[in-house]
Amino acid sequence: MTTGNKKGTSGKKTPAAKSPAPKRKYQPKKKKSSAFTTKWKVALAGFLLILLSPFYYGYVIKTFTSTWRWIRDIGHDPHYRTYKSFNIRIPDKYTIHGIDVSSYQGKIDWHRVKAMREDEVHITFAFIKATEGVVLVDPYFQRNWREAPKAGIICGAYHYFRPKASGKWQAVFFLQNVKTEKGDLPMAVDVEELNGVAPAKMREELKAFLKQVEAKTKIKPIVYSGVKFYQDNLEGYFDDYTLWIAHYYQPKLDVAKATKWAFWQHSDKAKVNGINHITDFDAFNGDSVAFTKLLVK
Repeated sequence: MTTGNKKGTSGKKTPAAKSPAPKRKYQPKKKKSSAFTTKWKVALAGFLLILLSPFYYGYVIKTFTSTWRWIRDIGHDPHYRTYKSFNIRIPDKYTIHGIDVSSYQGKIDWHRVKAMREDEVHITFAFIKATEGVVLVDPYFQRNWREAPKAGIICGAYHYFRPKASGKWQAVFFLQNVKTEKGDLPMAVDVEELNGVAPAKMREELKAFLKQVEAKTKIKPIVYSGVKFYQDNLEGYFDDYTLWIAHYYQPKLDVAKATKWAFWQHSDKAKVNGINHITDFDAFNGDSVAFTKLLVK
């Protein structure tokens, strides 16, 4: 086939079709580099680096936390102060403070405990776990009982009470492992669970424990319990004993005014120098004269 003229059916020549004009290619305009645009790119890159920096997030988190604490504290009791070194809030009308410890706290440097102070808050006394039930002796009891007084801490030993076991035999076991001396706090018993025992049966065994300890030491033991357990199971039954009540993170102890409590365990999250784990923090309800009267003579 040729690309020239073609003959039609009539014999006449038809004009050759004109070739289309070549289309002009689109040439995009080159963008001119701009110093202004370059500066923005650099600024954006710098901003992204800041956002990705762990220091930036640490600053944001710290700022947010501080702001939240400030907001949270608005309207709270102004006498319920935060002590940063102890990492807890402490009601400031109390002047005698202490801790209670067990093997959970591990090996304690009691001299560092005694030396710790923020404002006028420092550790004066410590309750130390000695025994539990009728067979368990706290593995750190003897060391704590020996070393804490050397550092100038006034100590008291406590027994963790098991309602299913004989109260009298628990007392015998406790007394076999603890010997109090002049200047110590009275012995204490920690009762905070029923273990499936009826409340009346628990009280019966607890009464047997208390009578046995008092008969052998001539001193009434201290009774410890959580505020709810105390209200549900103990209130009105052991009110002639010195009470030690646990009630956490509150500006005041929420018990009946008639309740004669002497110690308040108000936090279980204190950080104390010389102790590698958080510990319970306590306050004594009275002045130094009342505290001295309570000690073993």
